[in-house]
Amino acid sequence: MPTTKKECELRGWDQLDVILFSGDAYVDHPSFGAAVIGRVLEAEGLRVAIVPQPDWHGDYRDFKKLGRPRLFFGVSPGCMDSMVNKYTANKRLRSEDAYSPDGRIGLRPDYPTIVYTQILKQLFPDVPVLIGGIEASLRRLTHYDYWQDKLLPSILYTSGADLLTYGMGEKNNTSIARLLMEQDCEIDVSLFRNLMMRYPQQQTVMIMSEKEIPRGIRTDDIVLHSHEECLRNKRAQAENFRHIEEESNKYNAQRILQKIGEQWIVVNPPYQPMSQNELDRSFDLPYTRLPHPKYKGKRIPAYEMIKHSVTLHRGCFGGCAFCTISAHQGKFITSRSKESILREVEQITKMEDFKGYLSDLGGPSANMYAMHGKDLNICHKCKRPSCIHPQICKNLNTDHSGLLEIYHAVDAIKAVKKSFIGSGVRYDLLLHDTGNDKINTANRRYTEELITRHVSGRLKVAPEHTSDKVLQQMRKPPFKLFYDFKRIFDETCRRHGLRQQIIPYFISSHPGSTAEDMAELAIITKGLDFHLEQVQDFTPTPMTVATETWYTGLHPYTLEPIYSAKTQRDKLAQRQFFFWYKKEEHQRIIAELRRIDRPDLIKKLFGK
Repeated sequence: MPTTKKECELRGWDQLDVILFSGDAYVDHPSFGAAVIGRVLEAEGLRVAIVPQPDWHGDYRDFKKLGRPRLFFGVSPGCMDSMVNKYTANKRLRSEDAYSPDGRIGLRPDYPTIVYTQILKQLFPDVPVLIGGIEASLRRLTHYDYWQDKLLPSILYTSGADLLTYGMGEKNNTSIARLLMEQDCEIDVSLFRNLMMRYPQQQTVMIMSEKEIPRGIRTDDIVLHSHEECLRNKRAQAENFRHIEEESNKYNAQRILQKIGEQWIVVNPPYQPMSQNELDRSFDLPYTRLPHPKYKGKRIPAYEMIKHSVTLHRGCFGGCAFCTISAHQGKFITSRSKESILREVEQITKMEDFKGYLSDLGGPSANMYAMHGKDLNICHKCKRPSCIHPQICKNLNTDHSGLLEIYHAVDAIKAVKKSFIGSGVRYDLLLHDTGNDKINTANRRYTEELITRHVSGRLKVAPEHTSDKVLQQMRKPPFKLFYDFKRIFDETCRRHGLRQQIIPYFISSHPGSTAEDMAELAIITKGLDFHLEQVQDFTPTPMTVATETWYTGLHPYTLEPIYSAKTQRDKLAQRQFFFWYKKEEHQRIIAELRRIDRPDLIKKLFGK
């Protein structure tokens, strides 16, 4: 799709219908949100252009160069939350931006959704601006912002945009575009607002007065505590979040209302999960799978990572407390057809730099493909945020046969030498005794094939912690299951003569975790002969139960107090236990063990 006026003129376009602004470099690939929305709108017959990483300084020429669109501007921060992308958990600038050419930093502002929207509103006040993507999804209501260390209102309110689209944006953006196209005229803000209130769009958020709320405030609406009440009372914020998370994960959700000042934030319910045909249609659009030619000779790190990978499904029913996937994609799994997946693999095999190796056949979690409830009527009434915590739901079909079929079909393609699984694997699904011998056999076969055929030397899994008390807060399975899986992994590798490693991910300073818990994690991982690499300090990101617990000090579902390490000193004290094997950390760890009155652990970590 075009990015400049000259590219538009070469197509004979004198005006665009939609102009998208993105905080990422433009890569025409189904893993990049701006490309997906652009292609979806293009498929509706619209003239669409993308302005990637516009310069927000000076005269705003990047915002003016394509003129006024006939329908609307669309604004997205990019594939990652802009603040997570830019800053570490210690609020230090990262050394690389994976979504920028050559990894350059400084090509996007903090909160690009707000900055881009306010510039567009200054330059084109009569043109509707729609915001979407991960930044909008996670900030659609009152939320805690870790980087400013305060509670903020909906980003729709802060940015001054006309509409917020949340979640994966194919259906809501298509529906909005079709409604606007019916008007057969240039759309201004007044007409846009009238249409959106007259025909409320699912999976969107608007700000309006009480008189403007379609059909008024109804008894089946969920009315949250106001923004002002949440500022006064952290308990109110905790109570709000439970409703927000539950409605994000329901098959038939309710409308959510929150008052701010004299206005109301109106969150229309999300669409039901996409059908397989709808998801196939999105992935089958004519992506080039390449960065825009303007980046010739430049490396975009995120693209290099995923260019030979294939996404098999959408959604995740894990419901991990620190994860934002359910708030954006939802917990219900929609899987692509085998035919669509194989078409994409064939396309990859024709790429000039393809050497026969697929880096990932995966998804948000690698092994949830084609999994759903046995009785969907039960699922349609359910509001649990996780289908596998505190235990795997009896109604969940955990059969891995469909995924094995995909692996076999992909590996049968002549040009494919090897397909790897780079996404994280849920080993609790692999080890679950379903009570069905056929499914148990299929799952054991999947585990064997995963380890022997699809590991590129290292298999990623995410136990996240060793303390069952902390794991309960994380909505993760007991650590015993990791021992069980590691035993199976090691035995399988020995039996097949493979030299492979498990690479476990762990998090420090998660709500519920203490320095003592981290000291025990160090001893346990030492006993497993791990020198940890894949670790992170908990970063509170909006729209997760862990963040709300961290900020309010209360668990949103029980309203019980939960300890969290908050000061930099306490967070670093927890993080240092990951690196017990580094000599430069020994004295600090010993001092911390004495401080928490656990000198008995010094000998276990360092001997005499």
